[in-house]
Amino acid sequence: MTARPRLSLDHITVTDTTPARLAELAAATGCSGICPFLHSMAVLPAMPEYDLIRDPAARRATRDALAANGVTVDLIYPFTMAGRTVVADFAPALEAAAELGAPLANVLCYDRDPARRTDKLIELAELAASFGIGLAIEFYPPSQVRTLAETLAEIDRTGRADIGVTADLLHIVRGGELEQSMALLSDPRVRLGQIADGPAGMPADRIEWEAGIQRLLPGEGAFDIAAFAAALAPGIPLSVEVPQQSALDAGMSSLERARAAVDAALGALEAR
Repeated sequence: MTARPRLSLDHITVTDTTPARLAELAAATGCSGICPFLHSMAVLPAMPEYDLIRDPAARRATRDALAANGVTVDLIYPFTMAGRTVVADFAPALEAAAELGAPLANVLCYDRDPARRTDKLIELAELAASFGIGLAIEFYPPSQVRTLAETLAEIDRTGRADIGVTADLLHIVRGGELEQSMALLSDPRVRLGQIADGPAGMPADRIEWEAGIQRLLPGEGAFDIAAFAAALAPGIPLSVEVPQQSALDAGMSSLERARAAVDAALGALEAR
């Protein structure tokens, strides 16, 4: 019998929750980890207003919920690097992430200057390391690090072993290098996989909408989730990242949506 994979519940699956509630939902659906946002995001309008960086009581409530439910943080958001980013400004966020036990900070790279982008990644990695946190670059077609191959090359330029990769199957499919990316997934620098489903194609102007607002449940679309999971190194956590705006609009509770996403993910993974 195949062992149950280590699953994390991604905040994007149930954006209408706080991180403390996300921990409860993870436990209720059999997930051992979560991937939460440190603060609410305007691009995710269903999120309630909260800020774990500036609100010690909310941070304490989240820590308590993690402990009470036997759940850990696998990855934490958001760390977005743009041309004007001042890396030192991330210190309070990293301090809060460390207090929650986060091992990895998820990084999106939008800086168009390659040399500056690499320098700032090195600077951020050094800052994160002072809090006991590693980085995980999430490649994303609308960003400046678009594919898994580009991400691994970027990490090579930094020369750092504490920078890894968040590999989202959706971004692999939309990035246009499916075969090449699948062959690279066993690289030990890939620290976490993210699973959802979708149609084989998506118009370019809908990629960001799909990523953050409406994906398909695993098994409902064209993605080979079982092959993706099998290509990862053994023991890599798998995050269930399935935003379901249509289900939210239809009145499904956060628990119902979380359970539907996790159950579908397990079903898709059983095909391995």
